[in-house]
Amino acid sequence: MSDLSKVIGERIRNFRKEKGLSQEELANMANLHATYIGQLERGEKNATLESIEKVTNALEVSLEDLFRSIRPKPNAQEYTLSQIVTRLQTRSIEDQKTILKLLDLLLEWKDQ
Repeated sequence: MSDLSKVIGERIRNFRKEKGLSQEELANMANLHATYIGQLERGEKNATLESIEKVTNALEVSLEDLFRSIRPKPNAQEYTLSQIVTRLQTRSIEDQKTILKLLDLLLEWKDQ
């Protein structure tokens, strides 16, 4: 599947985990099959617009949040940064600040 499918799948997974939902719970809320949710999250299936709408409604996130900052075919560095941003967007501001402090410590250690 495409990188876009994988990025969307990862975002769905991150939003689902942030809500504390299992794939089965999300599937029930979205009126989709749990196997399909797993395939979406792994980027194995291209989602239809209808299923994307069902998933975002169930997760109570906007389409804008799901697709924010996605650009087609990023290079390796852009893809890595996109993955970092995707993971951080679904975390609380307190978690983001903690992770930033940890990142600063890691970079300081690496530079020594």
